Amino acid sequence: MRPQEWVLNRVAASRGRLFPWTPVFLATGIGVYFLLPVEPGFNAYVTLGLITVLALLLAWRFWRTLGPVFVALALVTGGVLLAGAKAGTLSAPVLSFRYHGPVEGRIVIIDRSQSDAVRLTLDQVRLDNVAPHETPARVRVSLHGQQGYFTPEPGLRVAMTAHLSAPQGPVEPGGFDFQRMAWFRQIGAVGYTRVPALALAPAHQGRAGLVVHRLRMRISNWVQSHMEGEPGAFAAAIMTGDRSGMSQQTLTALRGSNLAHLLAISGLHMGLLTGFVFAAIRALLALIPSVALRFPVKKVAAVVALAAGAFYLALSGGNVATERAFIMVATMFVALLFDRRALTLRSVALAALIVLVLHPQAFPEPGFQMSFSATTALVAVFGVMRDWTGWQAPRWTRPILAVVVSSAVAGAATAPFAAAHFNQVSYYGLVANLLSVPLMGALVMPLAVLAAVLAPLGLAGLALWAMGPAISWILGVAAHVSSMDGALGHVATPPVTVLPMIALGGLVVILWRGWGRALGLAPVALALVLWSQVTRPDLLVSSSGGLIGVMTDAGRAVNKPRGEGFAVRSWLENDGDPVPQADAFARGAFRGDKGDLRFDLGPTTVAHLTGRGASERVQAACATGAWVILSAEVEDLPEGCNIWDRKALSQTGPLAVYAEPHGWRVVETRTQSGDRLWNRGAEAQ
Repeated sequence: MRPQEWVLNRVAASRGRLFPWTPVFLATGIGVYFLLPVEPGFNAYVTLGLITVLALLLAWRFWRTLGPVFVALALVTGGVLLAGAKAGTLSAPVLSFRYHGPVEGRIVIIDRSQSDAVRLTLDQVRLDNVAPHETPARVRVSLHGQQGYFTPEPGLRVAMTAHLSAPQGPVEPGGFDFQRMAWFRQIGAVGYTRVPALALAPAHQGRAGLVVHRLRMRISNWVQSHMEGEPGAFAAAIMTGDRSGMSQQTLTALRGSNLAHLLAISGLHMGLLTGFVFAAIRALLALIPSVALRFPVKKVAAVVALAAGAFYLALSGGNVATERAFIMVATMFVALLFDRRALTLRSVALAALIVLVLHPQAFPEPGFQMSFSATTALVAVFGVMRDWTGWQAPRWTRPILAVVVSSAVAGAATAPFAAAHFNQVSYYGLVANLLSVPLMGALVMPLAVLAAVLAPLGLAGLALWAMGPAISWILGVAAHVSSMDGALGHVATPPVTVLPMIALGGLVVILWRGWGRALGLAPVALALVLWSQVTRPDLLVSSSGGLIGVMTDAGRAVNKPRGEGFAVRSWLENDGDPVPQADAFARGAFRGDKGDLRFDLGPTTVAHLTGRGASERVQAACATGAWVILSAEVEDLPEGCNIWDRKALSQTGPLAVYAEPHGWRVVETRTQSGDRLWNRGAEAQ
């Protein structure tokens, strides 16, 4: 059989089961857009548009043969167009210099920084002596120092004196690109203030989500007043999304035990809440014969559950993760309204398509990848279990078996993505989830719904009182599991090809039919081999030239115990070695005095010059035949000397240096990141 005949036969045999592949091809096109080395120009977009239209016409013409193949091509090119259009429509000014001065704006988002400081995202921004057309659409400012002169809420207009700069790019080649994330949020400047921020004008009712925010905070404060301590803060977080009452110790324990997902209002919470509402309304209506016999009880329950999910979405603040969860459950309830099976791969595919069309920028983010990997795997596995005709477990054990299977499957499906994005693996996470998730589904979320129902009667305190022991158990499990020896492992960041290969292999195993699904194991195995062989840079250099990290037998050593902490933390996490910066400094890879250090990079001696007079010491460093890195600019570069000064590093971005058999390979962040909308003009920063 010729190859083209085999392809046609496989396509024909798969008809009716190809829809779940549509978000895969659309996501492929979106991924291609983000991997492009240069931003596509007008001609490129016109060409892609013509290819998309032509592919659709050919799909219609040859639908019975190669139609699906042409649809796949149209989805890929359409994905590139969709992501490019989204990036273009969100274009907004980015601050082109370091700014220190008055900042005015309206609060639109309130959250917390990694240092646990209150952080405000402002729109309607005014900066002193900055023209309106050069002023960022949004700025994000962390509040340090003495604050508390107003209570932040959306719509409140505030003023402060702040330090601002443009969002920074990756701290190493291939690292997390904050510039790209900020671009899609229209954040053109980030910074901090150490002086009190003041309120200029009150928030107008209904503006910038004020009504919902006030309701959320009122509920959060009420919950914490009736349930004190960490259990109350946990309850407020899962009910309203307000985590301000959670201590860093509790958050660390939840992350270390792989239970942090219990705090995020995402698929689990949305599914538990809407599922409980659906089951409760359906059971209640079924108890009334006159209603059960006259009305479609299941559809009425689905509508009520959908409304409850929409309210929960609004109450949580409507972030992308919660919106994604709502779309997923809404798709399933709409399927029920049309007498379709709710939990199918087609429903998951439809939800993924909607999310990708609305938020194509979400595709590279861990939230999207982990949500849909877990959901797809769960639906596939429970579909197999539903159709299984062999041995059946005793009826009384099935709820327990369902919890065990769901925790194991979701954990296995999300583990590669969590490890790749967060560089850590919770070895006892399955145990912690088995001990906690059943309580979330059987007690905590139903009691949260009951509290909302009883609130108008003044009896919600009873439901909160009943929630207390269950939440205390969950927090106790998190604390115990995270403190166990070897509870948390760390892994290096994988090559860029690893996650796509794992995802492709998993999708082939789930979506393919027949023996061909076994072929999906090959890319997964190859990806794991590549991950195990990953090589981290022998030397990392920051864009300022003031920070370097050299790999030693004990791990990466950095040249200073404090300062540029974000870059150091990122480097060490990507190494799979997240030790404190002071410990990395104590590894002692450097010799010499402060500001004039030397270290060996294989047979090469490298000089690192910082501080006052660094440029004047370049000549002496070059005389020893060393490479030179310095945090100042050199006017006249000595000939025959490898020098990376501040000016050169501002053009290349952070550097990664690898040992090669015939010398050293230097990778520049700017070259790898390419010329994209979100980093244009970065050389001037």
